[in-house]
Amino acid sequence: MGLLTRTEEIILVTILKLGDNAYGVSIREQIHADTGESWSFASIYQPLDKLARKQYVIKTKGEPTAERGGKSKFFYRVTPEGKGALLRAQETARRLWAGVPRILPENGK
Repeated sequence: MGLLTRTEEIILVTILKLGDNAYGVSIREQIHADTGESWSFASIYQPLDKLARKQYVIKTKGEPTAERGGKSKFFYRVTPEGKGALLRAQETARRLWAGVPRILPENGK
């Protein structure tokens, strides 16, 4: 398959980071914590659907909860294919940056 979009990469990494607690709200909150950017639910769920179609994530329905008015959460897990796509993205980024002069001097200023 082709390269992941940056959005797909961020979402997949976030799902890996969250483990068994990866569902829409927690994914959105973790992305905000890691990037400082606020993402709409549409900007998360649309790529999640695409990642599921690519078989990079599996979506499973959790148990209904009272605090959600009897509704279930949908949890996401990265598949081996999704992990492979992330490894390819990581390797591609490494190759892209190889040979680029340092942006900042060694002292970070």
